[in-house]
Amino acid sequence: MIKGNFIDNLPKVYGIYTGGFIAFIIIMAIGEQMGMTSKAIGICFVAFTVAIYAIIGYMSRTMAADAYYVAGRQVPTVFNGMATAADWMSGASFVAMAGGIYFKGYGYMALLVGWTGGYVLVASLLAPYLRKFGCYTVPDFIGTRYGGNVSRLMAVIVLTVASFTYVTAQINATGTIASVALDIPFQYAVYVGLVSILLCSMLGGMRGVTWTQVAQYIVLIIAYLLPVFWISNKMGAGFFPHFMLADEVARIGELEQQFGFVKNSAADLANVPKGLAGITKAHSAVNATPWAFISLALAMMMGTASLPHVMMRYFTTPSVKAARKSVGWSLFFIFLLYSSAPMLATLSKLSLIDPTLSTGIIGKSIAEVQAIDWYQNWNQANLMFVSDFNGNGTLELNEFFMGGKAVVLATPEIAGLPYVISGLVAAGGMAAAMSTADGLILAIANALSHDLYYKIIDPKAETAKRLVVARVLLVVIGFAGATIAAMEIQGILGSVIWAFDFAMSGLFFPLVLGVWWKRANKEGAIAGMALGLISGTAYLVWVRNGGSGFLGITQLTFGIFGSAVSLVSMVVVSLITSEPSAATQKMVDEVRVPSGKTILGKQH
Repeated sequence: MIKGNFIDNLPKVYGIYTGGFIAFIIIMAIGEQMGMTSKAIGICFVAFTVAIYAIIGYMSRTMAADAYYVAGRQVPTVFNGMATAADWMSGASFVAMAGGIYFKGYGYMALLVGWTGGYVLVASLLAPYLRKFGCYTVPDFIGTRYGGNVSRLMAVIVLTVASFTYVTAQINATGTIASVALDIPFQYAVYVGLVSILLCSMLGGMRGVTWTQVAQYIVLIIAYLLPVFWISNKMGAGFFPHFMLADEVARIGELEQQFGFVKNSAADLANVPKGLAGITKAHSAVNATPWAFISLALAMMMGTASLPHVMMRYFTTPSVKAARKSVGWSLFFIFLLYSSAPMLATLSKLSLIDPTLSTGIIGKSIAEVQAIDWYQNWNQANLMFVSDFNGNGTLELNEFFMGGKAVVLATPEIAGLPYVISGLVAAGGMAAAMSTADGLILAIANALSHDLYYKIIDPKAETAKRLVVARVLLVVIGFAGATIAAMEIQGILGSVIWAFDFAMSGLFFPLVLGVWWKRANKEGAIAGMALGLISGTAYLVWVRNGGSGFLGITQLTFGIFGSAVSLVSMVVVSLITSEPSAATQKMVDEVRVPSGKTILGKQH
């Protein structure tokens, strides 16, 4: 029996939860040994974990604005770090990032550098100061710092564009996992994922999302690390394969050279299902130049410091000092997964191509590979494909194709681990995608309900009415996101990278200069947000339609162009228009003082 204040009992509550989850894994493992089918195990893992999240969301229900928008500002630093890490480590981080490294090589390590390094910018430039401001949302800061409804509205627009792009990728990830685990078409599975997401966030808002995300982090980190350690130990690469990464990558290079690589013809590739890629050596063109690597890392860093759902997490801490500590804990919990992604990609490739391992398939007969259970499962999900292009009946290096989403999800099966581990990984991927989608949908709905509806349309609206509007918006935004995700316009990783670029194009410099440059004014912020977003979007459309681009800026780094336009336009317009009032400049000075009352105080 747990007595006393819930916050004080958090270590005990989540300790019991973790023990219960481990016990559930053991029960599933026993069930597998007793003949439980893989489909039943997959359904149990997804259903059990989603049910737990839904129960937490229901128990966290609230009708208090402070609890709904910022979890009552009482989330301890360690737990806020875990919630932020779960919010951050999306379906892209869990499901797609290792796949990007697997197919594109070291160039995609720029994502790890940028996404981790971005928290240095968050800690040093923004999080503590926005927490001192005392706002509910990012547009709340923009609207109050610069003044006027136009600046607030522009911040809402940028937030919505960036967050909606991001959330479609997360619903895509939940749909992928649900379609495999539940054996239903992807187009329907995205809506199953959506319902799961809404169960966590609809009743409790930020309070429900926070405690759900802590639970989701525990699931996703166990699900990600356990297969890495198990596969590495099974292969003889040591229990901590991170220390052997260079040796394993060199081994892959030797094997690729040994097998040789024949470039596929256009006719061969025409038969390969859309979205699948081969195990090839043709990785060197991806971020191979120093600038290509640096620009992608830079874009991800600035995007990290601009994403509203990340900033919102630091509004929930008890104090400015706690916000700064919370960033440190976030980095630690994120590092646990990010440091393992390159290793997982390496182990996955070795499992497939190393002939000394029982799992290696290169050199085996095509018929033998097509008869393997895991190949049949993932082939039915349209995420694996083999074809005998040269007609010799033997699988060559250029004749096996796999979707990036399958690297993490299928590797436990490929490596010959018990299916219970695959079920665990599916639950982890679901947790990662759901936790980020929760935060993103909440960020959009809160901005629209608080900053658009309450601050602009109906300032006299009662709290109950505001929260009803927020919940209705959650459903509408989620349904729209699932509908777009079902169209599969862009892959998971590509959509996520675009979201970072959109966010930095419109919000990075208005946020940073709002804290660090007293001369920045309303007209400059509006120009910076509007021109940054418009120019960045125009550059993306141009490059996507065959434009050559310039200065090495690609469709993955268009935010560098947008943010540069934002900075120049913001500085120029601020300098040629009147400076902010003395009261505003005094407010900016107060924001940088780590102690004392929040700026907004009792305005809400």
